[in-house]
Amino acid sequence: MTVLVINSGSSSIKYQLVNPETGESIASGLVERIGEPEGHIEHNYNGTTTDINEPVPDHGVGLREVIRLFNEVGPNLDEAGIKAVGHRVVQGGKHFDKAAVIDDRVEGLIEELIPLGPLHNPAHLKGIKVARELFDVPNVAVFDTAFFQHLPAEAATYAIDREVAEKYQIRRYGAHGTSHQFISRKVTEMLGRDDLKQIVLHLGNGASVSAVVNGEAVDTSMGLTPLEGLVMGTRTGDIDPAAVFHLARQAGMSIDELDTLFNKQSGLKGLTGSNDMRSVWEMAHEGNENAIEALEVYIHRLLKYVGSYTAVMGGLDVLTFTAGVGENSWETRKMLLDRLAPFGVKYDADKNMVRSKEPRVISTPDSAVTVLVVPTNEELSIAQQAMEVI
Repeated sequence: MTVLVINSGSSSIKYQLVNPETGESIASGLVERIGEPEGHIEHNYNGTTTDINEPVPDHGVGLREVIRLFNEVGPNLDEAGIKAVGHRVVQGGKHFDKAAVIDDRVEGLIEELIPLGPLHNPAHLKGIKVARELFDVPNVAVFDTAFFQHLPAEAATYAIDREVAEKYQIRRYGAHGTSHQFISRKVTEMLGRDDLKQIVLHLGNGASVSAVVNGEAVDTSMGLTPLEGLVMGTRTGDIDPAAVFHLARQAGMSIDELDTLFNKQSGLKGLTGSNDMRSVWEMAHEGNENAIEALEVYIHRLLKYVGSYTAVMGGLDVLTFTAGVGENSWETRKMLLDRLAPFGVKYDADKNMVRSKEPRVISTPDSAVTVLVVPTNEELSIAQQAMEVI
């Protein structure tokens, strides 16, 4: 029994064939540079990588090539027991609080939500439309916003005119919900408790924090869009909204230029020239003052969220690091945990430095908060949620 998980971007398709029961990734791959003069397809199966460089005019051609590779290189899709195709969809708006089998109505709602997810939903729709034609199994949409659909009103509501907010669907939707849900559930299983007050730090090029009480999200750092919250690889995170007015008036910048500045040219990249945390740490070790300051800004923002969410929940049992930076950058973890020492947070320095793909506890037994590093697996979560709804 398998699920084919698809994450369709504007010029790419990431895919993975997953066993939702065992968690095994049977095959995976990437179609990229769709619509460019020369595309690239990579298919990974049974320890072997097949690379193809050829034009991929559109998503339909790309997915048909993926099917051909499955059948020629393996595993054969007719024998793989595919029960569903699971699609990552970033923005589910107020319509979806869980995964949904895709029919014309659901597809229409995803299209309706494009104004709230202009960078992502159009690309997801391309993959959905083609997959519905090519696969004779249910297609399921799994929404990044679903885990945060039922945030308390005090956390989800912006203090702007109610009529404007209602008309244009302005509220805090969050993002990375698939990861936050997967991690918080995994922590519950690991610790054998479902009454936990958790903070999950999803730290990658995109980064977000969630506060989870008894398995339910009560707050998260991303808002109407994934721009709000932490300092990220290329995004500003929290910033005075009046910066938009100031730059429009004083610098003559257009809305599109400001969008590009805040989403693609800011964050670590804006502060250091690189959005790769590894490069930022290398520069810091070499004495680069911009990199040193950028790390301090990055940790300061994290510290503020950990503190505020602890207060929101009335305490903290577990702090979990996940995603690319959270799982792999021991120095970033150390920098934050050292700042939390006055609150009784203690960690084992040797355990913190271990590189592993396994979930693990890095705090000491006498720490006031249990600290974990848990690799995220959004593909597995999508596969499992797809099976739940069918």
